Parts: sequence; C-alpha cells; structure tokens
Amino acid sequence: MVTIDEQNPLGADLAVLMQRHTADMHADTPPESIHMMDAGALAAPGIRFFVMRQDGVAVGMGAFKRIDGAHAEIKSMHVLAEHRGRGLSRRMLEHLVAKAQADGFRRLSLETGVQPTFVAARALYARAGFVECGPFDGYWNDPNSVFMTKHLA
Repeated sequence: MVTIDEQNPLGADLAVLMQRHTADMHADTPPESIHMMDAGALAAPGIRFFVMRQDGVAVGMGAFKRIDGAHAEIKSMHVLAEHRGRGLSRRMLEHLVAKAQADGFRRLSLETGVQPTFVAARALYARAGFVECGPFDGYWNDPNSVFMTKHLA
C-alpha cells in the first residue's frame, strides 16, 4: 500500500531518501547550479513536506515552498531509483499540485536540470501541464537549469 502524508523532513527514517536525493543532484550538475534544499532547510516555515511510503517504508518525497500568496515552488521531488517506473513520481506530483491548489496558490513553478539525468523529470512535468518559463524568485538565467510553471485553476 502506498501513502503520502505531510511529515517532518528531519525524520530519522528519511536519511537514505535525503542522501540519495543529494547524490543524484550532485551526480552531473555543477555545484553553482544545484538549488536543492537539505532536510533542515525543508523544515522551515512556509514549506510543506510530504513523504511517500510503501508498506511503511519511505520511497519518495516532495515539497512546495511559498513564494507569495499566489505562487509556490516545488522542491526536493524524488523517488528512490528502485521504485521508479511505477507511476509513483506522477502520484507525488499530482499530490503536490492538489495540496498547493487547496492552499490557494494559483501558480506552481519549479527548477530542474538540463542534464540527461533530468529528462524523465522534465517529461513528467510537461505531461502534467508545466511549461517552460523564465527564472523566478531569485533564480538567474543558468545554462544548467530549466524553469517550468503551471497555472492552477
């Protein structure tokens, strides 16, 4: 059984998930182009953090950060490699979009990489209705980044 619940990102049983996410982000992205947030940063006010569990074991995570009253940003979306290919990333993304919409946000944006390791993520976001946009909320034109946004109903 797969569940998605809001949780504290500092949970002890999330260490492997955080480590794998960090390793993936550093695998082929130059350090100056890595915009991920660590567990401590994800625990800050204005961020909602969700954990996907299969039979009680953490297999994925995702968060969104408030930019302003109408705009939020997806952060730290990750599903463990051994659990990919089963629609779990799509489920997490749908959950984040629904929660952001329920919180009253009218726009949801994200930053992802241009490297080949991010091809599947970019395709997932595009299928969910996200379109490329310019940098937002402190980002800059970075040749290693792709910015995407979706207007929520």
